[in-house]
Amino acid sequence: MTSLQCAARLFVARHGEAEYETELCSDDGGSLTALGRRQARELADRLRGERIARVWTSPLSRAVQTAEIAAAALGVDVVVREGLREYGVGSLAGTVGDEATTIGPVFLAWARGDDTATIDGGERVSDVVARVEGVLQEVADAHPGESVLVVGHGGAILATVPQLVGLPRAHGLGTVLPNCGVVELEKDADGWRLAGGLD
Repeated sequence: MTSLQCAARLFVARHGEAEYETELCSDDGGSLTALGRRQARELADRLRGERIARVWTSPLSRAVQTAEIAAAALGVDVVVREGLREYGVGSLAGTVGDEATTIGPVFLAWARGDDTATIDGGERVSDVVARVEGVLQEVADAHPGESVLVVGHGGAILATVPQLVGLPRAHGLGTVLPNCGVVELEKDADGWRLAGGLD
């Protein structure tokens, strides 16, 4: 079997619990809590039998810390990619609000086909999907026949993965990917497949 036929397996995980108020809209920072650090160790424990070759991560501190804890436990390197960042919240940064009423309508408009859907001063959801998809493709191309962990953010993951595997855009809406929750993807010459998670 050639490397083109060997599937890359990507375990795409949300970061561990972070020290920021959930009501505060932010696309920055957030160090891991003690629980978040434990979640990262447990994530590594769950993946120990998968022979993870490398960990790729968003540059945001909560993701980097999750990735570093997991990578240390698994004995592998960490690669940081800007394209794995959470969606930019634009003018909502630093404001307090319920995601369902502040950001939710933008994702709903996008899910209904509006590729221009954006938060004022933020990113278009379609641009978030394009950049995350680009990094996932880079990861798959770099690891044919290998398993890797990719640490990112709930919103970006739930917007991107359904598109990648041919599900409707709305598939991720209303879904919450828990801290250190995992979606498993496979990529080979035939394309992307959802192998687990996102139920």
